[in-house]
Amino acid sequence: MSQRAREWVLLAGFCTFLFFYGLGQFGLVGADEPRYAQVAREMLARHDWITPTLGGAPWLEKPPLYYWQAMGAFWVFGVRDWAARLPSAFDASLLVVGVYLFLWRLRPGFHLDGALMTASAAGIVGFAHSASTDTPLAAMFSLAMLCWYAWRETRRKLLLGAFYFFCALGVLAKGPVALVLAAGVILLFAAAAADFNLVRRTLWPPGTLVFLVVAAPWYIAIQRARPEFLRVFILEHNLARFSTDLYHHRQPFWYYLVVALLALIPWVVFVFSSLGEVVRAGWKERRALLRGEDALSVFLLVWLLVPVLFFSCSQSKLPGYILPAIPAGPLLVVEYVRRHVEADDRPAGWILALHGLVAGGVLVPSVLIAYLLLQHRLPWGMVTIVTGGIALGVAIGITVTLTGKLGLRVLYFVTLVPVVLSVAALIRIGAPVLEQTLSARPVARQLAAMETKTLPVAVLGVRRETAYGLAFYRNQVIGRYELRQVPAEEHLLVTPEGARPAIAPFTGSRRVSYLGGFAPQHLDFYWVAAAPAP
Repeated sequence: MSQRAREWVLLAGFCTFLFFYGLGQFGLVGADEPRYAQVAREMLARHDWITPTLGGAPWLEKPPLYYWQAMGAFWVFGVRDWAARLPSAFDASLLVVGVYLFLWRLRPGFHLDGALMTASAAGIVGFAHSASTDTPLAAMFSLAMLCWYAWRETRRKLLLGAFYFFCALGVLAKGPVALVLAAGVILLFAAAAADFNLVRRTLWPPGTLVFLVVAAPWYIAIQRARPEFLRVFILEHNLARFSTDLYHHRQPFWYYLVVALLALIPWVVFVFSSLGEVVRAGWKERRALLRGEDALSVFLLVWLLVPVLFFSCSQSKLPGYILPAIPAGPLLVVEYVRRHVEADDRPAGWILALHGLVAGGVLVPSVLIAYLLLQHRLPWGMVTIVTGGIALGVAIGITVTLTGKLGLRVLYFVTLVPVVLSVAALIRIGAPVLEQTLSARPVARQLAAMETKTLPVAVLGVRRETAYGLAFYRNQVIGRYELRQVPAEEHLLVTPEGARPAIAPFTGSRRVSYLGGFAPQHLDFYWVAAAPAP
């Protein structure tokens, strides 16, 4: 087998394990996962590729790329929760392949390092297991940025056309934010290089045509089908979401600094080391830096900072918003490794030791994830001491290896060892706890076991995540008592534990019987008789 074939096999193996392993080990969690999955199911059932709906009503929050991908997965594999996560796993894999090809073309010898570093970043791995629009946007935006920079270096128009193609897919993934981020990165990089002619050359009419051919048809079709689309999508779910706390996701300005630090694990130490080198070099000789091959590091720095700064200004903050920035981090580490390997220079020992502690330290929360989810703290006792001792041993092993003869050439290899162990622990140990405490899948199963025929389901006072989850797993519209959506026919009712007194004002004289509960999520189940005939 040739070296190239071995690299592709290794890449496929890691992507399969890091992105696809465990997709069905726990049910859909949060509000977005079951909601997006249900939208795709309804579109597939209607054979409608234009209008997203939820519970039969138009759902115009997001463009259709994720829904289209999920529809394809459902068509092939059936409507399953793990199939709803396949689009994100596939897009993360596509991103890694793009990084591999980009580095193979511009940084041969370091292409496998960069691809595997990108694949193993915590943010990439985590969101690859999520049925959401975040990974599709991050993948398409990142591929667009890679194509743009490769075009700048090679002047190949095909790459500029690919930039416009992936920008169009980014707009289909999450809307105009893909264009805003791309324009921000390119403009800021051009300003740093004092080369605004670069912006003019980027505005290529054939590329614009590619963009319009790919992105425009759906936007035109949905506006014709639903005239309220632009108002709902642009004004409410883009401008209002950015400028106000309309959806109650307020966080402090520095929130995304913490999110980025976590998402870049285990490479975060070398990301900041690389950033420090780039800033110091740019301060001394900016022109020379931007003319040489180290211009890529400046571009990556801009790429990393623009999404973080942009969304830090938003009044509504969710972790996935800055996912488009994260691939720039591992690529900065690759450039850092290349500079030091080619100069036969080793980083300071404290940098290697700190990286070892971070990489080995991820084992602790991974192995003890069940305690963290259930008790929201690490337990004091022998299990923590043993786990911490193993993590420290791994950290020491990584540090010693990096200070040895091979040095940074084996950075990605030794770091992937604790990453693989951590992902395996998270899936094997954490998934059952996530399933029982945060997913509606076991709740739906218990409801199904209690009924002799399929009944409508309503909720009162439960989390919206539970309501959306039940809507997907039951494939039903879930009535909400609080919104006066009380089914007239007999139905099942899900409430928090001890909420029996709150039911009477909604049911009046109708007979209500307690059926049981689901202790892990503190829920009670009731049977409610049909309303008396008028």
